[in-house]
Parts: sequence; structure tokens; C-alpha cells
Amino acid sequence: MQGLTSEIDAAGPGFAANATAMEAALAPVLAVREAVEMAAESVRGRYAKRGMLLPRERLALLVDPGAPWLELCPFAGWKRYGDKDGTGAGAGAIAGVGRVAGRSCVVVVDNFAVKGGTVTPDGLAKKLRLQEIARENRLPLVSLSQSGGANLQYAHEVFIPGGRGFANQARLSALGIPQVTVVHGSATAGGAYQPGLSDYVILVRGQATMYLAGPPLLKAATGEVATDEELGGAEMHTQVSGVGDYLAEDDADGIRLARAVISALPWPEDSAATAGVPPLYPASELMGIVPADPKQPYDCREILARLVDGSGFLDFKPAYDAGTVCGHARVEGHALGIIANNGPITAQGAAKAGQFIQLCDQAGVPLLFVHNTTGFLVGTEPERAGIIKHGSKLIQAVANARVPKLSLVVGGSYGAGNYAMCGRGFDPRFLFAWPNARTSVMGPAQAGQVMRIVTEAAMTRAGAADTAKLDALEQGTAAMLAEATTALASSARLEDDGIIDPRQTRDILGLVLGLIASEGARVTRPNTFGVARL
Repeated sequence: MQGLTSEIDAAGPGFAANATAMEAALAPVLAVREAVEMAAESVRGRYAKRGMLLPRERLALLVDPGAPWLELCPFAGWKRYGDKDGTGAGAGAIAGVGRVAGRSCVVVVDNFAVKGGTVTPDGLAKKLRLQEIARENRLPLVSLSQSGGANLQYAHEVFIPGGRGFANQARLSALGIPQVTVVHGSATAGGAYQPGLSDYVILVRGQATMYLAGPPLLKAATGEVATDEELGGAEMHTQVSGVGDYLAEDDADGIRLARAVISALPWPEDSAATAGVPPLYPASELMGIVPADPKQPYDCREILARLVDGSGFLDFKPAYDAGTVCGHARVEGHALGIIANNGPITAQGAAKAGQFIQLCDQAGVPLLFVHNTTGFLVGTEPERAGIIKHGSKLIQAVANARVPKLSLVVGGSYGAGNYAMCGRGFDPRFLFAWPNARTSVMGPAQAGQVMRIVTEAAMTRAGAADTAKLDALEQGTAAMLAEATTALASSARLEDDGIIDPRQTRDILGLVLGLIASEGARVTRPNTFGVARL
């Protein structure tokens, strides 16, 4: 493949200004993660007295030392559903893809140390997303469970969709995808069905309790008096009811047993990563490529030159349309078709990308969409060129392509351009965003202007336009949309799988492409109903 040549002066003032702006965008993202960790650390003493490890300590014991760990949706729930200080980021769980006993697994660790780990609608949506990732990639799902259950303030929003989580568990089991749960604390009512529907259940002695109704509710409903241990303790469930399969002595022993269960599965261990030739340019330069001013154009190939093997890129129809860039490349040895933006999507660009998607689908090559677009080009000429027709064909191709699709938002992802570039609504296998990313129906300034124009026309028809009110409306709309469409705000709504440091992009792409490439080696043995507890 022809090597991409960078035209950027990495020592120039423009590059330095861009890098400073990117660092400034990354700073609040890192601050949120630090605040969550500090909140958990503040209760260490309380749980240490009970012999319990903190959530991240449990995670560290579960995953293989030194193996890659890809945390997913760490900002879900940020400043939503009563989270005033932002420490609700993560929505009650630490989750991601990691290696357990040599095998890649989806891992969910209830973050009981922050806000009790209670589940809000965002927390439920996050767990449903993780189940989807386990299903799509044929990965075992390991849960370290200890949670306050559903946040009762939002129970009406969690109850009905919460049933989907249990349905997913039953279907994962039927698909032959193993689920292992260690119960470290209380699992009550609906929460008891999460381990109950798992294929393997490990209970920690003296800590784990599972029951449909706890002692207070039991007494109120039936008058019966029972202790936690009598009603649903670890010993009772492993020795009498048969709900539990393994009895652990403490947190560490429970995690040891979980690793032993995964190790006992006849699934192949992950193979060594395919060797890829490093790019010609350092990853650190990804911080300075995207202009601080989003209106300033740049060539998306500058980003690709720092992501793909040997900076090699086979440009598809490069002279046909300059605004939409398509081509073949490799990342860590994995073949990849890439579609990226150098501007709005034209009729020609849509036709070009649609054809390229079909070629990749025919060859079984995964697709990567690199978003930075204001959307489809508008105006008289684009309409006469059939922008709706060609845009529709592109959306058809994106929606129906059978190969795995990845999305990376490195700037703006606006309007129907988000759809054409495989936004969240088009089910990419994974979707990540850089800290400067913005995803919205349109830019804040444009939204303010649209509201002003529409309202001014209505005022004029009614008699007279009020300039002061129009100014306030325009500015207020722009400010509202600007706040609601930051990378953190979008990630809080689970519109991506996480905000990533640009310098880690190649490593993350290599990791998920490795999961996709080895998916076929994870042979499942589906049955009709899944494994029932007998």
C-alpha cells in the first residue's frame, strides 16, 4: 500500500495550539474519573472492617495481570438522575473487556462503593449494552455482584426495561455464551434473578445473601421472622436450596473460583496479537491534528497516518470526491476498510462510500467510520444532484452491511451525517469518541439561528418582531445545545462506549479488531432454553 505522507508541522505554533486545546478538552474527562475513584476510596475503611475489597481491587484480582483492559461506558450517568456532583459516572458499575484466565471476557463489577451502586435507567442501559457486546463477540460474561439494586426514585423507568436484562441472560445461555457471577453482598428481589439466571453462581460465605423478599418485607407480608443467613445466606443456598454452585470464603476466594470456572471452559485462550508495522508517525501527534477551531478544515488522512500499519492506505476513488475519504488499511495486522470525512457528504461522496461499503461487505472486511462532518451538503445544486437519493443508498449500505462496523468520532457528527457514518442508531460493534467530539442534530450556532429565523417570521406575521427576545432566544438555544452536546454529555447518555485519549486510539482499535478476528474461534454450542438450575 502507498504510504501516507504527513504535511503537518508538528513543531509549528498551530500544532501546539491544537494540542493545547485537545489537552484542555481531555482534562475534565480525566477529572471525572478521578472524582469517582476518590469517592470510592473515601469508604475504604468501612468495607475493610467487613472484610470486603473495593470494586477496583476485585477487578484487579479477576483480570490477568498485564493483559489489556478496555473499560466501557465509564461516563454513563454523569450528572444525570440525581447525580449532582458527577461521581455517578459509570452508573453504578465498572465494566469492560478484559482477559480472565487467558480468555477475553466481558466483565461487570458493581461499584457499590459509590452511591451504593444503585441502578438508574442509565445503569440499566449500560448493563444491557454489555450483554449486547458479549453476544455480538461471543464473549463469556463475568459479574462481581454487590449492589443496592434499582434506585427506587426511578423504579418506574427501570422496572419494565429491566426485564430485558433477564431475557438477555436466558438467551445468552441458550446461545452457549457462559455467564459466571460471584455474589459478594446482597442480591434482593429482581437482583436475585441476575445470579439465578447465570450459568455458574459463586457465593461468598458471611457476605452474600439472595432472596426475593428480605427479612423486613417477609415479616410485613407474612409475619415470619428470619435472619439474613437463614433466609438467603451463602451456606443455605449452596447446601440446601442449590441456588449457589460454589461457596467462597472471602472476596478473593470467590474471584479465584470465577477464574477457575473460566479456565475450565474448553474455549481457546486468546492467541498472541497479530504483529502490525507501527505507523510512520508517533501517536502523540494525534493531539495536535484536529484544529481548535472546528470551522478550520484539515485532511483526515493526517489522523489515519498515525493509526494504520506503516501509515499505508489504499485510497479508493481519491479523485472522485474530496469530501469523503475511503480506503483500505491495516491496524495491528487486521484488514480494515475506512470511511472518513474531509467535509460535508455530497451526492458523489455518498455514492462512493456506498460502493466501498459493498466491496468491503463482499470481501468480509470490517469497517471503521471516522466522523467529522456537518452532515449532508444542502442547497439547490445538491438537491438537483439527488442528495436525498444517494444519501438514502448510503444509509441502506451502512444499515445492511454484514461485516463488523466500528465508529470513531474525532470532531463533529451532525445531522443525518451521524447516521451515514454509522452512529449509535446503526449498531456499530464499538463506538468511541475523542474528548473534543460533538454529536447533535446540528451545531449550536446553527440551531440558535434556525430558532431565531422561525420565531422572527412568526412574530412578523403577528405584527412586529422583538429584537431583544430574538437575541435571547438565539443565544439561549445555542448555549443549551452547546452544553448538551459535549463529549461528556453524550457519553453520559451512552451515545458512545467511552471517551478515549486520542493517543490510545490505535491500541484500542487493535484490541477490538483482535476480538472480532478471533470471534470464530470461540465455538458455542447453542441449545433451546439455556442452562436451568436443577
